[in-house]
Amino acid sequence: MTETAALPRMAPALLPDGSELVLRVMPMPADANANGDIFGGWIMSQVDIAGAVLPARIAKGRIATVAVNQFVFKQAVSIGDLLSFYARVERIGKTSVTVHVEVYAERNPANLQVVKVTEANLTYVAIDREGRPRPLPRDG
Repeated sequence: MTETAALPRMAPALLPDGSELVLRVMPMPADANANGDIFGGWIMSQVDIAGAVLPARIAKGRIATVAVNQFVFKQAVSIGDLLSFYARVERIGKTSVTVHVEVYAERNPANLQVVKVTEANLTYVAIDREGRPRPLPRDG
């Protein structure tokens, strides 16, 4: 999928690359700076939430973000954009899961445009009750 490729009006649950729709959210005025652009930190926090969905399933328990390996802001996000967050697992280690998250904005509903606004790679680690790394469960 290219950065400006149009998604169907109703975003699919899965993209062709296997990425899964894990979160949809619309930023509000409180999330914007004085110019009306959404704060990068707000977007980063939403990416972290979205990125944790698949690792939490895999870990079957508590996880923590241990690294933001890459984070690229491609376009500004505005109040009223509907953001769709897609995640796919890139790597599963002994205690950690690395995911790739892509964020698309649906804007201008009267003449719908869908654009990629952000992408990131994050790593999460499974942790025990004391916050120490623990092995991921091995199914099968």
